[in-house]
Amino acid sequence: FKAVVDIDLIGTFHVMRSAYPFLRKPGASVINISAPQAYIPLELQIHVCAAKSGVDMVTKVLAMEWGKDGIRVNSIAPGPISETEGMKRLAPTEEILRATSDSVPIKRIGTKLDIANTAMFLSSDYASYISGTVIPVDGGWSLGGASSLSSEMKKLFQL
Repeated sequence: FKAVVDIDLIGTFHVMRSAYPFLRKPGASVINISAPQAYIPLELQIHVCAAKSGVDMVTKVLAMEWGKDGIRVNSIAPGPISETEGMKRLAPTEEILRATSDSVPIKRIGTKLDIANTAMFLSSDYASYISGTVIPVDGGWSLGGASSLSSEMKKLFQL
């Protein structure tokens, strides 16, 4: 629990605080990485739920505080993304990977390019009036599919 909070939440805070003096004012865009577990309680994920909900609040508070300097602060909340460490750990078998894909309303696992495209948008002039948001990039997974995986996860971890 402490390791995840230290890395995800406290690490985000330290990076933000350290980066602030170097950000272009006005015009900077900061993008944090969150997770759907920030707003969806999932069994066996208390460490991620706690840490990422904190990252979301850091995003929102710093968007308020730094807005006067012309700095935009947003966050991306990726859902299941292929070829990531998270997916390797949470969906190590074909059965769970298939169940995960089936739980996403658009019926596919996301890609790193899906996240990169969102980051490019948020950092562009097209998003110049967007600040303090957490954008789910999850194919609709956070709308209900995430919670349907609890039984599969319990089987995997034999709980």
